[in-house]
Amino acid sequence: MGLSKKKIRFIALSGTTGVTENMYVYECGRDMIIIDCGVGFPDLDMHGVDLVIPDFTYIRENKKRLKAIFITHGHEDHFGALPFLLEEVNVPIYATELTAGFIKDKLDDYGIKKYKMNVINPEKDIIKEGNFKLTPFRVSHSVPDTVGFCLETPVGNLFHVSDYKFDWTPVDGKPFNITKAANLASKGVLCMASDSLGSTSPGYTESESLIEARIEGVIEKATGQVFFTTISSNISRMQQAINVAQHQGRKVCLVGRSIVKKAEIARSLGRLHYSDETVISPKQAKKLKKSQIVYIISGSYGQPGSALYRVAMGDHKFLAVEEGDTVIFSGDPAPPGSKTNVDALVDRFFELDVDVHYYDMQEDLHVSGHGCQEDIKLLMGIVKPRFYIPIGGTIRHMRAYKKIAKAMGASERNVFELMPGDVVEMDWDGAKIVDKLNVKSVLVDGLGVGDVGNIVLRDRRILAQDGIAIVVLQIDKERRRLISKPEIVSRGFVFEKETKGFLENTQRILEQQLSQKPVINTNLLKNETVDFLERYFFEETGRRPMVLPVVIEL
Repeated sequence: MGLSKKKIRFIALSGTTGVTENMYVYECGRDMIIIDCGVGFPDLDMHGVDLVIPDFTYIRENKKRLKAIFITHGHEDHFGALPFLLEEVNVPIYATELTAGFIKDKLDDYGIKKYKMNVINPEKDIIKEGNFKLTPFRVSHSVPDTVGFCLETPVGNLFHVSDYKFDWTPVDGKPFNITKAANLASKGVLCMASDSLGSTSPGYTESESLIEARIEGVIEKATGQVFFTTISSNISRMQQAINVAQHQGRKVCLVGRSIVKKAEIARSLGRLHYSDETVISPKQAKKLKKSQIVYIISGSYGQPGSALYRVAMGDHKFLAVEEGDTVIFSGDPAPPGSKTNVDALVDRFFELDVDVHYYDMQEDLHVSGHGCQEDIKLLMGIVKPRFYIPIGGTIRHMRAYKKIAKAMGASERNVFELMPGDVVEMDWDGAKIVDKLNVKSVLVDGLGVGDVGNIVLRDRRILAQDGIAIVVLQIDKERRRLISKPEIVSRGFVFEKETKGFLENTQRILEQQLSQKPVINTNLLKNETVDFLERYFFEETGRRPMVLPVVIEL
């Protein structure tokens, strides 16, 4: 791609079609900056995959031009891929105080010590990096310290407003700084990339402040233990649960590593407020009556192995749920695949005769951190950009965003619905998609990054669905013939004790098939074994197990 000092380039590396994996690149002249670097979450058919991260190939190839990374807020889908990117680049990171605290904790987990963290103050700071001058401004979201950015360049000014809503009574008392945003926009805005996730929902998003009374209404009726779960970065919701517990004369115990760590960071930075008398240790909690405690516990997405999951399964080392206890899910099962896990957890608690309050009960124990249609209109009316780029949603959200922009007076050709890798080039004379990078989602499995691809996932899907049949073949090395009947071992395909006759019959038929011709080489023997058994197993059982032949030459 050629570079121009007279145009701006916006590259959607990811984050336009799948809600998560938010990562965007801005280029002006030879200078390049990144806004956000988030993880995605594996789909149900991505067996064994831990995380999904953006494709850094373009960044790697152009890292000499990269000036800085800017993070908008403290959600994993906006900063969680930083440990992997910092293996490739070493440039300054800019984030607000709470977000920086979460990032440092994440980098510590990955053993990354060398990085350049800069804490920004959205009330007064202006950051200059190459051809870019960025001015942050505070926005409302479900995690405190969230910001948008105004990017001043020689070509024109741009706005990047990731996850946001207009909440005039937020829990932390710091609403969207609409005055600063309007002042910055008054200079004229070439383009705005902004959150589209709420574009299909009418009206305004509710204020976080309304949730506290609803939580209190549930807890004041509880007679036993209360287990309150939300995502660990939702500091405002955590504060509300603590406030309610105090009103009800209950103590609070934080359970789960992510909840404990995020609470400690937020409290140390003055974003979460509680006394040592209110929030107590698990050891202290065990001495109280069941009706005197609220556990704020991790596992709101039903993650296997999380604290709440282990409580539900009776596998937690110091907590147990009992009949008459109360479990409150204050959040929606948002990441792909999580609803199945949460549904199973909810059903398990019902099975244990627990009073469960969750997303399907219409109790409004959660409000979105994303602006609905009227919020989006308000932002568009404040900024009035020439060009629009919807981000942070899916294809249907981008299309709904475009309709809103058109209703606000935008030309249809000035709203860009971008696929991953699309490159938009713009100036005041016009904008168009000029290129498409070949990007893919990179899968993280344990310590491996990018080494799990479609073939590996296909094999894992087969293993999960139909199991495996291992075939041991012994051949005479000199005579090139089978010297014994094949041995077949099944795992996850058929239960050997009940189907022993089936496997023995298969071994006999396979021996007849292979004995009809000499063994030319082991590869041909393996291929013929796989071809024959795949057809035979499907004809006999309707299943397609993975067939793994093992040849032993004697």
